[in-house]
Amino acid sequence: MRLIVGISGATGSIYGIRLLEILKEKKIETHLILTSTAKKILLQETPYGIERVENLASHVYENEDLTASISSGSFKTDGMVVIPCSIKSLSGIAHSYNENLLMRAADVTLKERRKLILVVRETPLHQGHIQLMLQASQTGAILFPPMPAFYFHPKTIDDLINHTVGKVLDLFGINHHLFNRWGSSEVKKTLRKKGFKD
Repeated sequence: MRLIVGISGATGSIYGIRLLEILKEKKIETHLILTSTAKKILLQETPYGIERVENLASHVYENEDLTASISSGSFKTDGMVVIPCSIKSLSGIAHSYNENLLMRAADVTLKERRKLILVVRETPLHQGHIQLMLQASQTGAILFPPMPAFYFHPKTIDDLINHTVGKVLDLFGINHHLFNRWGSSEVKKTLRKKGFKD
């Protein structure tokens, strides 16, 4: 499998980092684009350095390099995820405004009818944001705001991060054990302790 991972300039860069860690563990080929703002936010929000994050990917590209292989539909991939996806990147993707490599690679993913997942990180949303998400969805993107689930009783921030990343992996059909699923024996056991019957 071959996936493009874009990390754009929104809070939540840890989602993209964790995804890269899991994909590397699973020996899945990754093609990484880090925007300039993403690099700044990553350094502010996480203990990771830029080089450490880039080393998690199989291939790394400069966001300004529109000659990169992933800017062409002839370069075959299994899809792309922008995690997190800023409103600026969402807007560019929704309008096919191929100003940089991240937006161009996303546009190529859509035109080639490949899976594009946008982990949009913004709240609250105004009508313009919602219209952008609708437009991107109508073009073929999957909108995936990182909404935490609590049915599996997360105990740490890592549990919440793993749930979002696990749901992204699900969309690509990648097997994992990052969280306990609804209906699993672990979740049923918790429900029984609280007096619920199967």
